[in-house]
Amino acid sequence: MKQRLKRWIFGLLGKDPEAVVVTFASGPPDLCRRMHDEIRALVPDRRHFLVTEESRPDLSGYRIGLAPVMFDGKPNELRRMAFRLAPRKILAYNTRLERHHLGFNLASLLFLRGVPLDRIYLRPRWWPWPKRERSTAPETIRRFEGRPAVDGRRRVAVLSPYFPYPLAHGGAVRIFHLVRELAELFHVELFAFTESDQLPELGPVLEFCARVVLVEKPRYREPRWSTLLPPEVLEYRSAAMERAIAEERKAFGFEKLQVEYTQLAPYGSDILVEHDVTFDLAAQVLARDGTRTAWWNWWRWKRFETAAVNRYSTVVVMSKKDAQMLGKGTVIENGVDLARFQPEPETPGRRILFIGSFRHFPNIEAYRFFVEQVWPKLADVELTVVAGPDHLLYWQAFAGTPEPRAEDGVRLLGFVADVRPLYVEANLVVVPTTVSAGTNVKVLEAMAMERAVVSTTSGCAGLGLVDGESVQVADSPADFAAAVTALLANNDKRNKMARAAREHALRNFDWKAIGEKQRDLFR
Repeated sequence: MKQRLKRWIFGLLGKDPEAVVVTFASGPPDLCRRMHDEIRALVPDRRHFLVTEESRPDLSGYRIGLAPVMFDGKPNELRRMAFRLAPRKILAYNTRLERHHLGFNLASLLFLRGVPLDRIYLRPRWWPWPKRERSTAPETIRRFEGRPAVDGRRRVAVLSPYFPYPLAHGGAVRIFHLVRELAELFHVELFAFTESDQLPELGPVLEFCARVVLVEKPRYREPRWSTLLPPEVLEYRSAAMERAIAEERKAFGFEKLQVEYTQLAPYGSDILVEHDVTFDLAAQVLARDGTRTAWWNWWRWKRFETAAVNRYSTVVVMSKKDAQMLGKGTVIENGVDLARFQPEPETPGRRILFIGSFRHFPNIEAYRFFVEQVWPKLADVELTVVAGPDHLLYWQAFAGTPEPRAEDGVRLLGFVADVRPLYVEANLVVVPTTVSAGTNVKVLEAMAMERAVVSTTSGCAGLGLVDGESVQVADSPADFAAAVTALLANNDKRNKMARAAREHALRNFDWKAIGEKQRDLFR
């Protein structure tokens, strides 16, 4: 009876009684195609229409039951058309391919403003009304015994925001090697956060550490704009880690605690390692974007980092430039394992290599700069990119799309356990960093492997390289493409530059020599 009545009513209106799904391709074509395919799979029992700029089917005889629409932050006529035809049936998609049914509510407004779906229902700690989600901090402390302690050696400790193995990015490389060097003279206890309750590969670190203490990283669930402290600091606020440090200070008896990275500064008062000057990085983003969000991030970091640096009696920095910026600091440079990264002869070709973990957002910015602005100006070139573990997760968080767009000639890799074979097969290494602080370990590895480097000014800052002799510096897309093309075409110049870079690494960046500076700091 209801079905007959339904058909009769919609027959009077000149409409098909069965609702249809109309997808509006109001954004990037590849994302809209994926949106349409997903909706067809989710709603297989309905008739589907696709509205594009080129094809607009006649919908006058149909009742729209669902209208998926892509929102990419740009005005679009198809989007306006969807609101005219089915204002209460909009299923909004963002460029991450997250979806949300629009309504007259705050959640829909936030979604349309580009807030990721998993952050829409977050509320600040000071929010007076009930919250759907709250930050949580696991309480479990896991302890592991490593190299047996020998009487007479003094005991020290290092705190890291992650376990420094595998050597998947520059920070892990630095911490691993300098802790190993420190263990030549001291018994070292390593405190580290983990991303989950799954154990990392402990063996290589336990070979030289006397003790390892692991605490799972808190799950931070507040809006990133809502706190006076930088959210990266609050992401590592853990009562379990505070308790572990206090207990181990008594049980293991370490005399000094070295804290890696500014965001962990609240945990200690002995030695702070500034892997980069974070407010400098934020200032570069502010100068480029000029947004209120960028200003707020810069102001919070400037306020917090300045106070943290002043509170520590000893601060370690990566370069003289960083020390000048902070007004204090002992320089202990980044280094490279010269015994491991041994040069091998090039094989003829036009292969270039870019290594940069996407967990560090400047590497995503560098990738986009190179692929979107430099790559179209190059011809007959192959590019290999090492983006590190969980690279798509970090890409989605920073870039706002499901994954980088596929490009002919570009091979995108995630975690690579041993990057040396990639250096061997490469003819040139590129470091297209547009915002950066500290110094880049990937440049040092390329130098040690005797591969010429084309870098932006910020990409090779603080390493003492000479433009045109031990590195080729280029900052604009046109200049960068021209430098790559010229070096690939000139074997003699490329090889001469690579040899000069290797010699510079031998003189200045051996972990053994740098490790002595680390030991002196604790002496």
